[in-house]
Amino acid sequence: MTKPVSLTDVRVALVGNPNSGKTALFNALTGGRQKVANYAGVTVERKEGSLITPSGRKVMVLDLPGTYSLRARSPDEEVTRDVVLGRRPGEAKPDLFVCVADASNLRLVLRLALELKQTGQPMVLVLNMIDIAERQGLKIDLEGLSRELGAPVTTTVAVRKRGVDELIALIDRTEPRAQAEGDVDWRAPSAKEIREAHREAERILKLTVKPPERPDTWTGKLDGVLLHPLWGILILVAILFLMFQAVFSWATPAMDLISAAFAWLQVQVNAHLPHGMLQSLISDGLISGVGSVLVFLPQIMILFFFIILLEDFGYMARAAFLMDRVMGGAGLHGRAFIPLLSSFACAIPGIMATRVIDQKQDRLTTILVAPLMTCSARIPVYTLIISAFIPRQNLWGWVNLQGLVMFGLYAAGAIAALAVAFVFRKILWRGAAEPFIMELPAYKAPDPKNVARNVLLRAEIFLKRAGTTILSMMVLIWFLSTVPRPPAGARGPAIDYSFAGLIGHAIQPLLAPIGFNWQMSVALVPGMAAREVVVGALGTVYAIGEDQPGRLANTLAGHWSLPTALAFLAWYVFAPQCASTLAVIRRETNSWKWAAVTFVYMLALAYVAALLVYQIAIRV
Repeated sequence: MTKPVSLTDVRVALVGNPNSGKTALFNALTGGRQKVANYAGVTVERKEGSLITPSGRKVMVLDLPGTYSLRARSPDEEVTRDVVLGRRPGEAKPDLFVCVADASNLRLVLRLALELKQTGQPMVLVLNMIDIAERQGLKIDLEGLSRELGAPVTTTVAVRKRGVDELIALIDRTEPRAQAEGDVDWRAPSAKEIREAHREAERILKLTVKPPERPDTWTGKLDGVLLHPLWGILILVAILFLMFQAVFSWATPAMDLISAAFAWLQVQVNAHLPHGMLQSLISDGLISGVGSVLVFLPQIMILFFFIILLEDFGYMARAAFLMDRVMGGAGLHGRAFIPLLSSFACAIPGIMATRVIDQKQDRLTTILVAPLMTCSARIPVYTLIISAFIPRQNLWGWVNLQGLVMFGLYAAGAIAALAVAFVFRKILWRGAAEPFIMELPAYKAPDPKNVARNVLLRAEIFLKRAGTTILSMMVLIWFLSTVPRPPAGARGPAIDYSFAGLIGHAIQPLLAPIGFNWQMSVALVPGMAAREVVVGALGTVYAIGEDQPGRLANTLAGHWSLPTALAFLAWYVFAPQCASTLAVIRRETNSWKWAAVTFVYMLALAYVAALLVYQIAIRV
């Protein structure tokens, strides 16, 4: 029994190796008509978009996770395999496969294309980044390649939308076959069949692709410098150093503007609303709390700008290659570098990115140490304390001192992650990590639209977080800091008699050895939901406690000692204050045990680090 094929609604799946430009092609095809979610039952991201062909046919486009084979050695590849073979419950098999290849490196994708042909569905091979292949002098026989594969072949430069119209026309002309109900008759190949597939791919490659007569030397020259054992490391450190200098220097004007806007808004509310609970909620709870977090949006956008720019340029894979020896010395797999680097933005996608690591022990080690990397949620905390206690001045005429301290905090998190990984491998999982093998993508000019789109997407995620988790926590903190009201004739700030005051004073003896006062103790409790919430919590607590408006940094500078501020920074280098991260660890490992291990060891590290820093600082 077969299902009829609709001529006006076709499902197309983009399949290809990692770093083939598949997502760039997806963006070029679908534009803003996209939606992103997760596949049911797993944390693998699902991207789906749509387009209308010249003939009026509606095409649904699915961007599948990158894979080298349908054998599926990682969770990402398992999703791709199951979608390709129609094995995901409630999801029909795609009508057409668009196999996306890096035109300058066809060796691995040809074997994947041969596997896709075996499924019996129509396929189009797209040689993406053809401009790079042409620049390198490669000569590809498109007709011969199409004949050998038995499938149409076309070329694109997705970041410039070159060849996209031709691809859409080719999709429009391809008639999908009627699908038989039930599973595809496909099985994992044997070792002999894999060797035969490799030989067939090599035969097609030699027959249809001729190496350049005059090889392009730019890639070799750049790699000769960027991958040099000494100069490459120095350049990597310099790039990271520049990133954190920019986070402080470039963001200051925008931060000042946002801060002034919220200060003006707070003044207007205080002037036009009568004194009472409603005014306190809006002014001290919402505006002071949420505003003190949103002011750091420019810094987060600058950090993501650099990360996305370097990834589009093709430098991230080189950075992973440079760090392989360091990672191996800590007992980590070389592939762990990309997830750990992703954790600089947020530990959640970093933990999810560990699915590219095949070995369970290597993957678990990376998951456990990823939260130690300094994520963007720590930026508001670091910036607040640094701006309050570190002078805004330049060293040697050009090095921003505040940016230098920020760089040191990021370095401390990275060093701690490597040290903890080394301990875990020595205690829990003895044995060396597997060798690191990866394909280095060709260098390419970043697409400004793609960079801007991804930066704005990250900003949108942060704003949604501010409008949900942070907002709800600010209302909770305001309530705890306001209720109950002080009794008649009470002396001292009203917050001393509130639930927050009671909680803070109860916890404070445990935190006294590390120099934390009771207001800090209050802020740490809702900060367990998300690290950046602690900034808004401090803003709410101090705004109510002092009953006067003012900038939070100036308030803290007047209430905290330098040893206390340094201990607070040390605490946040290690503190496990992100419930979402712990939930993702549980989901990725399918066990609350490892989430609990992460929470306990990070909490212990945070306390010990803050204790050492505070006790040393008060004696210096």
